[in-house]
Amino acid sequence: MTKTIVLAYSGGLDTSIIVPWLREHYNARVICVAADIGQGNDELKGVREKALASGAEECYVEDLREEFVRDFIFPTVRAGAIYNRKYLLGTAMARPLIAKRQVEVALRIGADALAHGCTGKGNDQVRFEMTFATLAPHLPVIAPWREWDIRSREDAIDYATAKGIPIAATKEKIYSRDANLWHLSHEGGNLEDPNSAPRADMFMLTVDPQAAPDAPEDVVIGFEKGTPVSVNGEALGPFALVSALNAIGARHGVGRIDLVEDRMVGMKSRGVYETPGGTLIYSAHSELEQLILDRKTLSAKDMIAPRYADLVYEGRWWTTEREAYDAFVTVTQERITGTVTLRLYKGGMQVVGRESEHALYDERFVTFGEDDVYQQSDAAGFIRLFALPNRVRAIKDQELAAARELIAATPVEELTVV
Repeated sequence: MTKTIVLAYSGGLDTSIIVPWLREHYNARVICVAADIGQGNDELKGVREKALASGAEECYVEDLREEFVRDFIFPTVRAGAIYNRKYLLGTAMARPLIAKRQVEVALRIGADALAHGCTGKGNDQVRFEMTFATLAPHLPVIAPWREWDIRSREDAIDYATAKGIPIAATKEKIYSRDANLWHLSHEGGNLEDPNSAPRADMFMLTVDPQAAPDAPEDVVIGFEKGTPVSVNGEALGPFALVSALNAIGARHGVGRIDLVEDRMVGMKSRGVYETPGGTLIYSAHSELEQLILDRKTLSAKDMIAPRYADLVYEGRWWTTEREAYDAFVTVTQERITGTVTLRLYKGGMQVVGRESEHALYDERFVTFGEDDVYQQSDAAGFIRLFALPNRVRAIKDQELAAARELIAATPVEELTVV
C-alpha cells in the first residue's frame, strides 16, 4: 500500500525539491500544506500549481492570517517577549501554527507521516517537531535535510535544475528568506560574514533610512487590555492593523534589525530582519505598560518576558509553561488600555505622547505642592525604615572597628588570655 506523506510546503527552494525526492525515496503520495500567514500574494501566487507540477498529489493552501496575528503575535507582544535583545520572533511564532494546520490535514486524510524542509542546523526543525510530538505523537517525521546527500543550497539548486523544477533562488542571489505578515528575514550570502554590511538591494520591505521622507510622521496606536486595536484613531482588525503599521513603518525605514543570534543547536548565526509594524507595536506597548503598571508588577513581567521569548524561539508553544505565563500576562494587561504616539523619522522612532485613564502617573502627586495623598514630611519615616538594613550594617561595622582599635591599642601584657 502506498504511503501518504504530508509536507509543510512553501514553494521555496527546499520544499520544491523535497516533493520529487519524497516520491523517489519513499514511493509515497505527497500532500502539501501551504500556509498563508501574510507573506503576500506574490509568494503564494501559483503555489498550488507549482506543488502539483513538482509531483504532489494535492496542495492545500490555508488562510491562517487572522489566527496568526490574534493567537500568536498578539500574545507574544503582550508578554513583551524579545529574543537575544533584538529579535521579534517572526519566524518562531509562525512555525507552531503552520505545523498545527499540517497535523490537522494529516489526521483528516489519514496520512502515514509528516515531513518538513528544515535543515539539520536550524531552529525550525525543532519548532515543527515539537508541535508534531504534541499533536500527533504517533506519526513518524521525515526530515530530508537530515537524510539526503544534498549539502548546500548550491547542491539544491543543481537538483532542482536537473528535475526541471522552477525556483527563484540563484547561485548569485542566494539569500534564504522567510516572509510573513510580521517580518521578512534574510540569511546566507554575504551575511554569513558578520563583518559584512547588508547590501542595499537585499532589503525588500523597508526603504533606506537615508531615502525616507524628509518630514517626520506621527502615528497613534491604541490598545485595549494590551492588544493593539487602532491606528490613528481608526479601529482595525488584527491583520489589517499590522498591515497598516507595516506600511507606515516601512516608508520611514523603521524596523531593520541586524543580529548575530544563538541558535538552539549551539551555534551562532547572523540574520537581518525587517519588522516595521512589529517594531512600532512593541515600542508603543512597552511605553503604555511603563505608564500604567506599578514598579513591582513591571519588574515581575520583565522577568517573564525573556523566558517567554525563549519558549517561543524554541518551539515550546504547546506547553503548560506557556499557558501559565499567559495567565500571568493576562492579569497584568487588564488595565493596559490607552494610546501611544510615536514619531518616525529616517529610520528612527521616539515616543512623543502617551495617555490612559489607568495611568499611575498623576500630575497632582508629582508636583512639589502638598496634597491629600502624599505628605512630603512622610518621606523622613519612609527613608529611615527603607535605609534600616544599611543603618544596622553601618552600626555593626563601626562597633567592630572600635573593638579592633581598642585591642590594637592595649599592651600585650594587659590582654587577658582565656
